[in-house]
Formats: sequence, C-alpha cells, structure tokens
Amino acid sequence: MTAVQTSENIDEAASVRQAKIVALVVAVSFFMQILDGTIVTTSLPQMAMSFGVQPVAMSIGITVYMLTTAAFIPLSGWLGDRFGARRVFLTSIAVFTVASLFCGLSGSLTEFIIARAVQGVGSALMTPVGRIIVLKNARKSELVQAIALITWPALTAPVVGPVLGSFITTYASWHWNFLINIPIGMIGIALVLRFVPEQREESVGPLDIKGFFLSAAGLTLLLAGLELSVKWQGGFLPLVVLLGAGIAFSVMAMRHFRRVDNPLLDLAAFRVRTFSMTTLSAGTACRTAINATPFLLPLLFQLGFGLSSIAAGTYLLVYFLGNLSMKTVTTPLLRLFGFRNVLFFNGVIAAGSIVACGFLTPDTPEVVISALLFIAGLSRSMEFTALNTLSFADIGPSQRSSASTLSSMLQQMSMLLGVAVAAAVLNISTGFRGAANPVLGDFRWAFFVVGMIGFLSCLRFLQLSADAGAEVSHHRRFQKS
Repeated sequence: MTAVQTSENIDEAASVRQAKIVALVVAVSFFMQILDGTIVTTSLPQMAMSFGVQPVAMSIGITVYMLTTAAFIPLSGWLGDRFGARRVFLTSIAVFTVASLFCGLSGSLTEFIIARAVQGVGSALMTPVGRIIVLKNARKSELVQAIALITWPALTAPVVGPVLGSFITTYASWHWNFLINIPIGMIGIALVLRFVPEQREESVGPLDIKGFFLSAAGLTLLLAGLELSVKWQGGFLPLVVLLGAGIAFSVMAMRHFRRVDNPLLDLAAFRVRTFSMTTLSAGTACRTAINATPFLLPLLFQLGFGLSSIAAGTYLLVYFLGNLSMKTVTTPLLRLFGFRNVLFFNGVIAAGSIVACGFLTPDTPEVVISALLFIAGLSRSMEFTALNTLSFADIGPSQRSSASTLSSMLQQMSMLLGVAVAAAVLNISTGFRGAANPVLGDFRWAFFVVGMIGFLSCLRFLQLSADAGAEVSHHRRFQKS
C-alpha cells in the first residue's frame, strides 16, 4: 500500500469517526427533546393539583408546545444558513433547557403555559437544524449509519419516558420531570461546543417574512385541527374551519414560494423523486400508519383487554425492544437488498403486523402477542430508518436546509395524522354501536384501516428505481467491481 493510499484511508477513517461523533452529539439533544414530550403526560394530574385547576385544563400545556413548535419549524432552515447551523443548534438547546427550568419552577398554569411556549420554540429549531448538521458532516457512504444514530432517540425515549415519568412523579415530584432536562441540556451544549464544527452558508438571502407567516399559519392550523379531531372537542364546525384554513394558508404559502426569488423554503426538493416519495406521498402515508400503532396499542390492552397500565406498558416494552433490535442489521439489509426492496417488503410486514394486532384477544397466548409486537417493532424501526435515509440520498448541498425543514414539517403532520385517523375510526365504529367506549371489534376496524393505509403506501415504493439510493446503501448489485 502506498503512502498516498495510507493517507487516504486515514482521512476516510477520520471522516467516518467525525460523522459518527456529530450524529451521536445531535442524538443526545434529540433524546432530551423527545423524552420531554413523553414524560410530561404522566404528571399532568399532579400538576393540575399543584396549580389548583382541573386535570383536563393541563392539556393546554401540550397543545401550546405543539403549536409553537409548528409555528417556528419553517424558520429553522433559514436561521441555520444565516447564523450558522452550529450556533442555532446551540441556541435551540439553550432555549429548550432554560425553558425546562422555568417549567419545573412554575407556580401557576399561566407561568407553565408561557414556559412551554418558549420550550416549543427551542424544539422547533432543534430537529431540523440538528439534521442539517448531520447531513453536512456525513458523506453519502456514511449516511445510513448517521441517520440511524439520530433516529434511535425516537425509538428509546418513548420507552424510557412514561416509566421514568411515573417513577419521578411518584417518588419525587412532577417538577423533576422538567428539571431532568437541565443536566442533559448542559451535556448537549458541552458536546456541541467540543465536537461539532461550524459550517455556514456564504450567501443567504433576506428573510422571506411573508413566506414565514403563511407557512407557519398553515402548519399550525392544520396541526391544531388534527389535534382537535383526536380530542373531538368543540363540535364539527371548528374542526372544519381549522383544517380548511390550514389548507388554504398552506396552498398560499406554496404559491408564494414558487413565485419569489429567495423563498423561505425551496420546494425544488420535491422535484427529487426519492425525497418527494419518502416524505410527501408514500412516506407520509407509511408514517401515518406506523405512527398510529403506539396510540392504539395501549388503548387496546387497557380498554379491550382490561389490563392495568403497568401490564400494558410491559407489552409496549416488547414493541419498542423490537425497534432497538433492528438497528444492528439495518445497514447490512440495505446493502443486500437496496432501498426499494426493503421499503416494499418490510413495509408489507409492518402493515401486516398492524392488521394482525386487531385480531389479538385476551385469550391470545402471551408469547404470541409478544412475538407479534416484537416483529411490529422490528419492521417499524427498519422502515423509519430507510425512509429517513433515502429522503436525503439525492439532496444536494444547496437544498439541505429546505429539505430538512420540509421533512420535519411533514413528519410532524404524519404523527398527528396517524393518531387522528385511528381515533376517527374508533369514534365512528363506537358511534355506530351507540356505545360510549370502544371494544375489541372497534379496535379491529381501526387496526385494519390503518394497516390498509400502510399496504397502499408500500405499492408506491415499487415505482422507485432498483438502484435508488445505491450510493448511500452500497447495494451490492450496483457496486462497481
């Protein structure tokens, strides 16, 4: 081996190591963000008692957080380009951490709502800008591993959050569910300062203020409408008004972005086939189906099976264990079969496991339930990692910021859409029976409808070319000899 080859190998090894470190640093911050979203729900009754309000009033804290996050996501890409992704990412962690402190110190519902709103601003900037940092530091050959690393918080935090939140609320106080973010945030800031290099765009246009307000209004109203549909509060008219206004503002935003010279969001990313398919069309449908499952399963076990929350949580632990177990084989499977085959066949398995959950009964052997949930978790992890990686496989450097922002917006939408669809089917099926609470038959319909959405999205993936993302997956069929 020549000295030049040795130097190239050393440089490549250093690049791979740097990309992994950066992805791990970003993942720590993502873990804090997602953990906060899952941990807070366990302490709402205690918080209501502390603030002297009804427990139902505490839901506004979750709603305000979600809406402020939605409002500021469209701004994240431009801020990262204008002021530097590292600087904005640091700021987002700091804002989130300080807001968490004030959430924990809140003495009234008003103080808590204000702190949650500020926390939502930090959250809005964290995910898109963190992903931009990873994309800028990882070469295409390292993208699968990098994306897999920043995906694990979404798989682990939902497992740790409810258990940890219940433990803290029971043995300490609800305040520590927020104060726990302080050390995590400080560690995240220290890691970013130490390991993440500053990368800044040389030329950034002025802020597209009109585009920001139109896109923020569209996404916020759409998510508010979906949230209202899940709770089914206020009647049908407010729901239609919110969704209609959200669609109208979103259409105006897209028309605006196509007409101006320096749009806040560059919609040209949607002309990249792999990006549009994995985010806008089949990707949104697939995520909608898979995101509905964690909502339906606890209800199935508690309302359909009559299990306690602890017993239901044990089954969910098996489901998320499957999520984590798939990480070690994701890269080899993509290399062996390629993105198109993995997204289709694994998607079929994921959709099939969702439908199968609808046929579970209290008499089903525990080993069968656990095996099915483990398979569902495996396929969920594989599908999400493949979707998230292929989304950016063909995105050029100039489109990364807008593509990351658009991807975050659509993922936020698919999360609530999955819950909304599942809740709507449950409500309709229960309403036809004239009952107040769903039974096993209602859950069967919900799992079936959601599973069918997953099946249909898989068919769309067959339209991908066989070599889609081969440069990223290293699909052996298309590697040069």
